[in-house]
Amino acid sequence: MVDTSPKSSTPRIATAEAKVLLPEAVNEVFLTGGGRTAKGNVFDVSRLAGIMGAKRTSDLIPLCHNIYLDKVDVKVTYVQEVGTVLIKCTSVTVGKTGVEMEALTGASVAALALIDMVKGISPEVTYTVRLLEKEGGKRLVRDGKVVGGV
Repeated sequence: MVDTSPKSSTPRIATAEAKVLLPEAVNEVFLTGGGRTAKGNVFDVSRLAGIMGAKRTSDLIPLCHNIYLDKVDVKVTYVQEVGTVLIKCTSVTVGKTGVEMEALTGASVAALALIDMVKGISPEVTYTVRLLEKEGGKRLVRDGKVVGGV
């Protein structure tokens, strides 16, 4: 692990986005069933999984610091026009190290939970994940690009 003992605690926030691309068969279920599958409401389960995933990041990512999260917010939105579900996970803390891994993990776990819920309809679901924004610490990230910092 990186030694953070000489660092000062500062406010830190990060937002990550997962894009889940739905094949036609799954898109049809979202259009007709409002996101309900045999396993339940895809949106509610995905959101809860994302929050739980963000909280367990240090258990999943080797050498990742265990940090206290002040807030985790997960939004799951169906975009009918492109057959996509957008998941945004924002993690907030005051600490010595960032929360970007927590945001990325939360968005990823939310996407994986969604995929698990629809894999019986079609196994052709894919997703991508990226860091959208980060502030606090060494770098400032906006729209996935470093725009400031040390």
